[in-house]
Amino acid sequence: MRITHVSLTLFAWEGIPPTSYHSAATQAGGASALGLLRIGTDAGITGHAFLGSATHTAENDGPGLIRFLKPLLLGKDPLERERINAALWPFSRLVSVRAIGAVDVALWDIAGQAAGLPIHRLLGTCRTAIGAYASSARLASVEAYAEEAQRFKAGGWKGYKIHPPQDPATDIRVCEAVRRAVGDDYTLMLDSTWAYDFPSALRVGRAAERLGFLWYEDPLHEQDITGYVKLRQKLDIPIMATEYPATGLESYAPWVMLQATDYLRGDVAVKGGITTMVKTAHLAEAFRMNYEVHHGGNSLNNVANLHVCMAIRNTTFFEVLLPDGAHKYGLVEDIAVDRDGLVRAPEGPGLGAEIDFDLIGRKRIAVLE
Repeated sequence: MRITHVSLTLFAWEGIPPTSYHSAATQAGGASALGLLRIGTDAGITGHAFLGSATHTAENDGPGLIRFLKPLLLGKDPLERERINAALWPFSRLVSVRAIGAVDVALWDIAGQAAGLPIHRLLGTCRTAIGAYASSARLASVEAYAEEAQRFKAGGWKGYKIHPPQDPATDIRVCEAVRRAVGDDYTLMLDSTWAYDFPSALRVGRAAERLGFLWYEDPLHEQDITGYVKLRQKLDIPIMATEYPATGLESYAPWVMLQATDYLRGDVAVKGGITTMVKTAHLAEAFRMNYEVHHGGNSLNNVANLHVCMAIRNTTFFEVLLPDGAHKYGLVEDIAVDRDGLVRAPEGPGLGAEIDFDLIGRKRIAVLE
């Protein structure tokens, strides 16, 4: 089997609600563009992936994928994913990691279809369902967080993660109000999205620790490894870093060796695909660490993330980033959380998701070939 065709269809995503998770990266809402990557083969199998998100338009990343990565793919055996992956990474100087991730996801889709199996079966299934947690946007008031957390608890979801306003004193009040609202036994997490200096991170971390939060995520600058080493020495609550920057497997090594984080973190978009995610999860497992999977930025990336969650032992939950309207688009039927607060394993071959080709045709902006 050989790759004979690579194209990227850009399509419009409109009506995105205003959303914010970080004070320096507010999404104004409105419109973006996703890309549907097609990798075709002489066996009649086509692998698919989505490129882009509500905040990262595929119009930025798509041209580089076609210009630099397509020539590396044509004529290759798509089942030689490891060989292709090694050839793609040197081009991270010229293309985005998101583009590498999209190619990798599409190659795994081909492999699953060729085998007639879901991707998680190829990886080695260890579960067929996983608990979901709701991951908040930055909300307008302390009360809004408490009310939202209560609503998801009542709906059977397994946990709630706070993206706080990013003022330390207010953030502590939010954490206290949410804990009061849901009781002592409900799972809560705090993701401060790189907002604090060291004294503030320590202060908020001690509050989250006192309130029994499961983990404390990204309180310091994303590359402040020395700061995380000091913070971890002073706190008992598990710390989770490594979600960003957008890099591959090697970027995790100093975090592990310096014992700067308790958990590792990643997704197919920011870390370059399923291949890197699985390697990183196994690296974490060797050090008795969890690998918690981050939201993928678009619907098909989240399906790819879900396959990884089903195939690794050392992850706890599946993240559902709120609101849905800022993250779900382009599938006939998106991932759903059932009445037990669980997300179920995909069962179809490859990614096993039904892409809404009619919508993509109606919203098509351009085809890059």
